[in-house]
Amino acid sequence: MILENDTVDDHSNERLPSVPVANCGGTDARPLRILSFNVQTGIGTSQYSHYVTGSWKHFLPAIERKHNLKHIAAELSRYDVVGLQEVDGGSLRSKYMSQTEYLARKANFPFWHEQINRNLGRIAQHSIGFLSRINFKVSSENKLPGIIPGRGALAVEMEYNGHTVCLITAHLALGRRTRLKQMAYLSELISDYEHVVLMGDFNCDAHSREMDALLSLTDLHPPVADMHTFPSWRPLRSLDHILVSRSMRVDKLNVVHLPVSDHLPVAMEVSLPAMA
Repeated sequence: MILENDTVDDHSNERLPSVPVANCGGTDARPLRILSFNVQTGIGTSQYSHYVTGSWKHFLPAIERKHNLKHIAAELSRYDVVGLQEVDGGSLRSKYMSQTEYLARKANFPFWHEQINRNLGRIAQHSIGFLSRINFKVSSENKLPGIIPGRGALAVEMEYNGHTVCLITAHLALGRRTRLKQMAYLSELISDYEHVVLMGDFNCDAHSREMDALLSLTDLHPPVADMHTFPSWRPLRSLDHILVSRSMRVDKLNVVHLPVSDHLPVAMEVSLPAMA
């Protein structure tokens, strides 16, 4: 749903000042610029000990949080679509502010959607978010399988260069056995689409057993192995990925050096030939 004023409809797309992106129906549409980022609710982490000394920031407000979110918004403004993981939906730690909405406003995205995966009320609202400069419709909000609830995948559809593209933002579990089930779930979720963008924090490397399982069930391009995103202060592992269908051409892929979380964001530019 698109609103015509500044009133927020709970966790829905909202009308904001629009920025032209591409001639979505023409032959000269430029590549779609995509970013995926686990923002850790705006908590800056620069060494492993901060997981202990800064653990209170996961429950209480911190001065650094809004400062980091402003830096994040400045980077997001360079892209057309953004998938966010570990955003807060509006609890004590975020001063009851939807971080997805805040980042959409600060980065001037006209359309956004938020999915709360684990609602702890006033304590925390663990969410994933999607921001876009192209209008879209939410096709499904999904709770990923797992013994411990709280992992999810948000699927949206948009028209790009005359094609329907399914874009999914996901945050997978820490355990390998659970991730294997979640990969099977995701492969089923995208099975009806020709053009797919699957992005998020997969919590597994490019050559993991789970990633191999996903690729065996889909026609997604394999991920690039050396896109190290974790930990942000000394990236050694490729946990964050953007995967696209083989129908889409990858023009650019890179990790963005923005150490304001414990993950670094990953960016991609993709192209899709115009419909005849």
